[in-house]
Amino acid sequence: MDAIEVGSYGDSDVLEVVERDIPEPGPGEVRIEVEAAGINFADIMQRRGLYPGGPEPAYVPGMEAAGTVHATGDGVGLSEGDRVVGMLNGGGYAEYVTANAQMLLPIPDGMSFEEAAGFPVQFLTAHSCLFEWGGLEEGESVLIQAAAGGVGTAAVQLASRAGATVFGTASTEQKLELAADLGCDHPIQYTETDFRDVVDAETDGVGVDLVLESVGDDVFDHSLDALAHFGRLVTYGVASGVPASAQNQRLLFENKSVIGFHLGQASRHDPNRIMKAIPDLTQGLSDGELEVIVGETFALEEAAEAHQFIEDRKSTGKVVLVP
Repeated sequence: MDAIEVGSYGDSDVLEVVERDIPEPGPGEVRIEVEAAGINFADIMQRRGLYPGGPEPAYVPGMEAAGTVHATGDGVGLSEGDRVVGMLNGGGYAEYVTANAQMLLPIPDGMSFEEAAGFPVQFLTAHSCLFEWGGLEEGESVLIQAAAGGVGTAAVQLASRAGATVFGTASTEQKLELAADLGCDHPIQYTETDFRDVVDAETDGVGVDLVLESVGDDVFDHSLDALAHFGRLVTYGVASGVPASAQNQRLLFENKSVIGFHLGQASRHDPNRIMKAIPDLTQGLSDGELEVIVGETFALEEAAEAHQFIEDRKSTGKVVLVP
């Protein structure tokens, strides 16, 4: 089969097409014939060698894939041809991949493989950060960094659907329009405006109740500034490549909380806490209240171009590879 391999850490050009053996499913696993593989920023961080605990070269990246069941191992109640999507321990950038059957979901009727590949990581991260970790309630306010990205577009929809006032940042007018269409009440072009000024103006200087932060560096610090007293900041990424930290004295005297979230680790340690959101999410997608935003699709052999497209901040929503 064709697969994309990271032969060494580096820029996007280290992604190369290679030929690998088709994997065999073990007990409790299935082999998926991949129809679409989602790209996550974590894939880029792993490729750069900046992801704690990430894979060492040579490896096939890819944390989520959608397709059809091609073969099953012992103890699996799925059938060949079933349409499924799931989170993976890597290997999704390929024509075939094996997956733990417990981490697979049926693809809702009417959903394309490309849309399905943009569902698990994005929506489970957004839902967990907003509600399970962030405690967002109706009537509260939330600031979502990178509101036009994969997680951001999911978070904007979920927060708006829950009755929150939504602030969101993005780099271009096109991305801001997308965020607004999805329910962002206060789209902020961070390249032109300090998001703290907008938050202060719209909240009479009080600040927001919750921030979803995935950048690190000074964006993390400024996000803390935008929090109200008793506010919560959920950090789930370091897209800048520069980790940030908060002084405990500052948190103490401002009564603010910083909460870390990592989907993979949370799924391993308490999968029920993550997966209990699935019925609500699939219902929202089925009835049209929620939408997976697929911004761009690349062929599998164009994985390097797809990574660079994201790194150049050209992407909106989910970027997907199609074998």
